[in-house]
Order: sequence, then C-alpha cells, then structure tokens
Amino acid sequence: MNATGDSGGVNQRRNSGIDVLRGLSILLVGLHHIGLRVPLAATQLSGLLPHWLLQGLNFNGSEAVIVFFVISGFLITRRSQERWGDLRRVSLGDFYLLRMSRIVPLLLLVVATLSVFHLLGVPNFVIHNPGQSLGAAIAAALGLYLNWYEGTHGWLPGGWDVIWSLSIEEVFYLVFPLACLLLGRLRLLVPVLILLALSLPFTRAALTAGGNEIWLEKAYLPGMSAIAVGVLAALLVRVIPRPGRHAALVVSLVGWTGLCAVLFAGTWVWTLVHDGYGLLLAAAAAAIVLGAHWHESRTIGTAPAGGLNWLRSCGRLSYEIYLSHMFCVFGGLALFGAYGPGGRWRFLWYLPILIGCWLLGYALSRGFTLPVERHLRAMFQPTKSVERETASQSLNSL
Repeated sequence: MNATGDSGGVNQRRNSGIDVLRGLSILLVGLHHIGLRVPLAATQLSGLLPHWLLQGLNFNGSEAVIVFFVISGFLITRRSQERWGDLRRVSLGDFYLLRMSRIVPLLLLVVATLSVFHLLGVPNFVIHNPGQSLGAAIAAALGLYLNWYEGTHGWLPGGWDVIWSLSIEEVFYLVFPLACLLLGRLRLLVPVLILLALSLPFTRAALTAGGNEIWLEKAYLPGMSAIAVGVLAALLVRVIPRPGRHAALVVSLVGWTGLCAVLFAGTWVWTLVHDGYGLLLAAAAAAIVLGAHWHESRTIGTAPAGGLNWLRSCGRLSYEIYLSHMFCVFGGLALFGAYGPGGRWRFLWYLPILIGCWLLGYALSRGFTLPVERHLRAMFQPTKSVERETASQSLNSL
C-alpha cells in the first residue's frame, strides 16, 4: 500500500482532508491485521453493533491499500508539477533522490529488525514455509518484488508481508519520470494512464480466473492502475484548479458515498459491478482527494472539524505506522493474550494496540526517518530546479 507519499517544501501546506483519508486508511489496515486474529464479530461487540459494521472495520485492509495508492499517485504528481512546472522537465536524479531519502532508510531499518527477529526465533517473525529463506526474503523486500515472491512461494510472516505494497508503488515510480520524459506532452501521457486505469477490471477478472489468492491481491498491474487514477486526478487539478463554489463539496460527497459503500456494503457493490469493484473504489478515493484539494485551494487550510486531528496525525505518520505496526500487533496480542481480558472481551485489546502503533510510528518519525531524510537531502543537495525540502514538512505515501 503506499503509504509513502511525498515530502513538501518549506512553504507547502499539508492538505488536512487528504491526511484524514490517509489516517482512515492506515487505521483500517491496523484493524484488519488485528481482526484476522481477534475478529470483532467474535467478541461482546457482536451483540451491540451490526454485523456489517464489524466486518467492514475488520476486513478492508486491501481496500485501504488501494486508497493509499490513489493518494500517492496524486501527491507525487502534484509535487512534481510544483517543483518542475512541467512533467516534461522532471529531473530523474532529483526525483529518485527524493523518493530514496523518504522510503529507503525506514525500509532498511525494518528489514534489518525483521531479520534479527527471525534469527532470534521470535514467534510470528520466523520464515519457515518450504522454499522460503531469510536471504530470499531480504532480496525480495529490497529488490521490489516481495509481492511476486509471496505469489510464487506463499505468505511470509506479517511483518514482512506488509512490504508488498512498496514493491508495486516504487516500481511505478521508477517508470513514472521516464514516462513523463519519453511521452512528452500530456496528450500522449494521459491516454496511457487512462488505459492503465481502465485495465483494472480486466486484470482483476484474469487474476480471479487464475485462482492464485495471493497474486489476486498483490499483482503489480492492479496496484499500478490505482496509482494511475491518482495521477490522472492530479492532472485534472492542473486543468481545473478551482471549480465552482459547490463543486468540491459535491465531489467529496460522491467520493465518500462510494467509499463507504465499498467498505460497508462490499457484497452488494460486487453484485452490481463485479470486477469493476476496484476501479470504483479507486475512483471514489480520487473524488475525495480532488474534493479535499479543491476545498483547501479556497480556504486557509484549517484543521477539519469534528475532532479529527487524531486521524490527521495517523495520516501524517502513515508510512512509519504501516511498516512498523505488525511489531505492535504481534506484541500486543501476545501481551494481552497472557495478561488481558479474554473470551468475548478481547475487543478491549484493540485500542491499546492501535495506540501502541501510533506511538511507535511517532517515535520512528521523530527519532529516525525525519532526521535521516533531512541529512540525506542536505548531503546530496538536489539541483536548484528542485525546491529545497525539509523533513519536518514530510508528507509520507501503502
């Protein structure tokens, strides 16, 4: 899922609406990974809340990653337009440096920690499936093909498994600046992106027929199609920077309606659109992002109402939380399984585990990723065509 996003310059403001959407997505990922082991429907909450709500909270992790992909495509394209003015003037070296300084340090730290846990035999972190090995898992994680490795060799432990979305997103961004330079004008780039986006239902149908459950969820092309939807949304903003007064609200409402339908009435949506399910979800996420961008283009970027600052905070830390949250999930489940309330009261485990995920993400952000990002960017000094960025403004991209 990429959750890696991008980094903004010293004069760039974060978009609070997009941060809220990203925070919701990382929350759904956390709820999903806890719910696979402690389903809410098997707790006391089953008598208090409707089944569709509990299922929607627990089993939309894959959908959340698609939302991440859309957000990432939008933000990367917008930042590239702001830095270079025209996508045809993207600097390959600077683009890759900016991506590397954001993504690689934490990825290396997490892979190193997972490797140590494997060697120490820590439960839930040991790679033990036939045909798998620590060396192969490290190569797949750093070589951006962990999704392919799992599709051909089976599931890896949860801490490794979450890295699959980076394999898709970063491969896309290896190609993206090359496509901008080679295709030149938008009249060539846009049709390619549209074809990529519209391929999602057909790819999904082919993967379903193939019968590989892992590859169905983690194949390259569907994820890249979702990213392409985000890129197209960013290009649309260039054409329509400020629509009519109420357009942002209408687009946002349509997007949120579509997203909620997929999250909480997914079976019904599937009966209507079948393999178009993923494309509908990506389009809904893009509509929310567009509405948030258009809204803030008319306002001063104040915090969203309704006490959503905590969700914004999760969105700001989404990359750190995403790569590290399985440490808290497994640790929290082991701790509460031994000392916490059991039986149908296990839903009480959720909140402290999720808080632990946020605290670990915050510690990693302040103590590692932001300082390292700042140091790398100061060391390599991107060319003057790139706006000088500081890690304190980092925007983060599943």
